[in-house]
Amino acid sequence: MSRRALSWLIAFVVLRAGLPAFAQQAASAGPPPAPPSMQVLRTDDFAVDGKGSAAAWSKAQWQALNPRGNAERAHPARFKMLYSPTGLYVLMDSEDRILTATMNADFLHLWTEDVFEFFLWTDERYPVYFEYEISPLGYELPIIIPNFGGQFLGWRPWDYEGSRKIRKAVSVVGGPAKSGASITRWTAEVFVPYDLLRPLQNVPPKPGATWRANVYRVDYDERPSTSWDWARVGRSFHEFEKFGTLVFE
Repeated sequence: MSRRALSWLIAFVVLRAGLPAFAQQAASAGPPPAPPSMQVLRTDDFAVDGKGSAAAWSKAQWQALNPRGNAERAHPARFKMLYSPTGLYVLMDSEDRILTATMNADFLHLWTEDVFEFFLWTDERYPVYFEYEISPLGYELPIIIPNFGGQFLGWRPWDYEGSRKIRKAVSVVGGPAKSGASITRWTAEVFVPYDLLRPLQNVPPKPGATWRANVYRVDYDERPSTSWDWARVGRSFHEFEKFGTLVFE
């Protein structure tokens, strides 16, 4: 090996050794996967019970969530969606071992404990989307997010009642719905009325319409936490340009 080639090799080894672990992983990783797409089938309205018991769910296919790091500790997680003339239905399900949820009110920082989340970007012309979080105890965080160049903050709904109120239910299996309990899985079922999403554009969706979206799960059985996503994003769940696509039947 020439002296020049040896110098380049030594420089590369030294530089790589000085990189943080995440940077080394990024350097060796291939290109990110293409954003996923799914068809959302139409349904008549039905009641949610937190278990996905409605017959309508039988025609919707489960979509897998993908572990983000700590893959060896990740439990399977998945979701389904349907839409009706009045709103969007989302069913989320995951195995779990410990129920980590101490918050006992809505509109708190639910993402710091066990949580399911989904984001709906209804019109790509505007950097504004809807975010929803729900805990295993059934507490929720519905907010609208304006995101300008990575600068974002959530705004809570006003007149959150009647036809604008989300319908939701949660079920816990294998143990009590109590913080610290040993469980085997938990499921959340949510109905988002279109009335709540206004004035977001492209709402309600017409047949053939598309929305961008993502679904997440965060689990705190151990530290650091384990998380999942449907469409692969980077460090922030708010990288909305990387969201997947919903195609309405």
